[in-house]
Amino acid sequence: MLKEFDELHFPPFEGFPKESVGFLKKLKKNNNREWFKAHKDDFEQFVKFPMQSFIASMQPHFSDFAPEFDVHPKRSMFRIYRDTRFSKDKTPYKTHMAAHFVPKGKPKGFEGSGYYLHIAPGEVFLGGGIYMPDNDQLKKIRKAIAENPKTFLAIINKPSFKKKFGTISGMKLSRPPKGYEPSHPMIEWLKMKQFFTGIDMKEDVCYKKDFTKQIAQLCKELAPLVDFMNTAMGF
Repeated sequence: MLKEFDELHFPPFEGFPKESVGFLKKLKKNNNREWFKAHKDDFEQFVKFPMQSFIASMQPHFSDFAPEFDVHPKRSMFRIYRDTRFSKDKTPYKTHMAAHFVPKGKPKGFEGSGYYLHIAPGEVFLGGGIYMPDNDQLKKIRKAIAENPKTFLAIINKPSFKKKFGTISGMKLSRPPKGYEPSHPMIEWLKMKQFFTGIDMKEDVCYKKDFTKQIAQLCKELAPLVDFMNTAMGF
């Protein structure tokens, strides 16, 4: 009898094989269904399975600093297939591999605060926070920042946070949002429409045995910001 997916055993993660990015490079040059079908076994072996092994290896780390997050080899990995319905670019496949960690019980497209890992030829990116909050979420985040300025500033001004990520990024309003005066001491943060940050790394970091530990440490550093946003939004 087959075991449930959650119970499948993945081997210890010791770094992505170089064939992972090699496959993505080839896919970029041959982004069509015929080529992908002919090389699907390579995708399964060098991209999908290593990413699932990586995600499985992240489980004990997240249980330490963010046990409420879903870290699952199937649910946490983004599909390789692109949604081309509303895009001028009709190429069918993504030329990167990615994972998204969100609170348990939330869908992968969860519009809240979480963690995102992106690996592509020439780049590795790890980010956290919320990228596109809706109007209601923005109001709640701004309210939390206005009411808890010391907590918010302590998170983003922590020396280790600033050393790794610099600051939080995102689009800003040109004028104060409704309900806040220009003289408000937190006005520059309250003008923000997005609240996220991240770090770009060289491609070769993903080949190393300690890649899991390195990403886990970065996620742990991001956890207070992620938690602040989700608490503000009621998640």
